[in-house]
Amino acid sequence: MLARLFFLVVLAGWLPLAHAADAARAVTVPMQAVQLGKHSYFVQGLPGAASSENQGFMSNAGFVVTGGGVVVFDALASPPLAEKLVAEIRKVTKQPIKRVIVSHYHADHFYGLQVFKALGAEIWAHKLAEGQTRSEGAADRLTQRRDALFPWVDEQTRLIEADRFLDGDTDFELGGVHFMLRYVGPAHSSEDMAMLVKEDGVLYAGDLVFRGRVPFVGDADSRAWIAALDTLIAMKPDVLVPGHGSPSREPQKDLVFVRDYLQYLRQELGKAAADFIPFEEAYEQINWSKYRTLPAFNESNRVNAYNQYLRLEQEAAGQ
Repeated sequence: MLARLFFLVVLAGWLPLAHAADAARAVTVPMQAVQLGKHSYFVQGLPGAASSENQGFMSNAGFVVTGGGVVVFDALASPPLAEKLVAEIRKVTKQPIKRVIVSHYHADHFYGLQVFKALGAEIWAHKLAEGQTRSEGAADRLTQRRDALFPWVDEQTRLIEADRFLDGDTDFELGGVHFMLRYVGPAHSSEDMAMLVKEDGVLYAGDLVFRGRVPFVGDADSRAWIAALDTLIAMKPDVLVPGHGSPSREPQKDLVFVRDYLQYLRQELGKAAADFIPFEEAYEQINWSKYRTLPAFNESNRVNAYNQYLRLEQEAAGQ
């Protein structure tokens, strides 16, 4: 009897602390599901890099409601954000969440997976993502995110591997809705996947497209990225959902814009590398006026240019 009384007293003291911890982890940034087609929805992240101000909500995610369950595209940057996404899905449907497609294993797109895994969803990703959660780089990024995005990313945040790794292009049907998954890497990452909802003409492009801003290219394979964009252009979607930014009702225009930016980097920096012009000199000589006024130009363009200059030097040397 005394032992039971002691347990109840301890429990009574612990529960408020547990509820307080849960409340502290709950995100307060706004999130709203927007319908893009009969079955297709998305939520739009806030501008800027991941920070305490946006609580890590700076990337997009989507979901598709079918008669046989829900398919989610990307899981956002933390478990609390994923919980908020689930709440948005529940405003639309009570159908079970059957599957999550991961566009690529960058932190802002998959850190919420444990929430969907707990709900019984099956996680799909490209096979080149296999093992990435166990890499040294993934561990370093998790440490950085626990510091930068605490308490939303903390010691309870786990890196979840996919249940099924896809060899490449995969089509499937669920509840009368047809999905086309396309491997479009290596581009922004080695394992990029895009998803077209055929009945709606809605294309979830992941980070192949940063809409309304200069994309972050870094040291990505820009030649392969251009080829991937050509693949998406050929799919002729009616609506484009980028990895960051607002959706587009003019997908061809936005896809071509990103492709042309990458081609411009390769053209201008390729000439400089071939002529052995030092990067700083080349960068100052290039006419950036078409892109200079876009958001993220100062944050991304020089980094993109420098890394592509190095890559193009290697290509010129046949490496």
